[in-house]
Amino acid sequence: MSRKKIVVEHLCGFRFAAENEQQVRVVVDGESPPVGLRPMELLLASLGSCTAYDVVSIMQKKRTPLARYRVEVEGERAETHPKRYTKIVVRHIGSGPGVTEKALRHAAELSHRKFCSVTANLNAEVELEVVVEPWEESSTN
Repeated sequence: MSRKKIVVEHLCGFRFAAENEQQVRVVVDGESPPVGLRPMELLLASLGSCTAYDVVSIMQKKRTPLARYRVEVEGERAETHPKRYTKIVVRHIGSGPGVTEKALRHAAELSHRKFCSVTANLNAEVELEVVVEPWEESSTN
């Protein structure tokens, strides 16, 4: 089993920095004006980039690489808390020499059905453990 760790640090107000184990950081923002994406926007971005990675790989393996490609992800949220997404539409838009709509559709469906781990997490029950610890000044993590 593979483990990943992200550390989210409070910067100010409702602005945070999320950092992975390779020290790559992204700003998560709830401030105005924003300098980063909001958490639920990051979820859509994670889904879009995960499936895009798969589709590009699948199309390359089929020897029909995409010359132009983008993924548009739109989410509809519930009105009441926790305001989760009730519907997400993922639109794959691409072209290239020898790329057909059928081939692109097959790659996208394969990604969402078999390969995209973000899709799998959105479609599954995930065991979530919440742990609370006091902040200790000697702590480096």
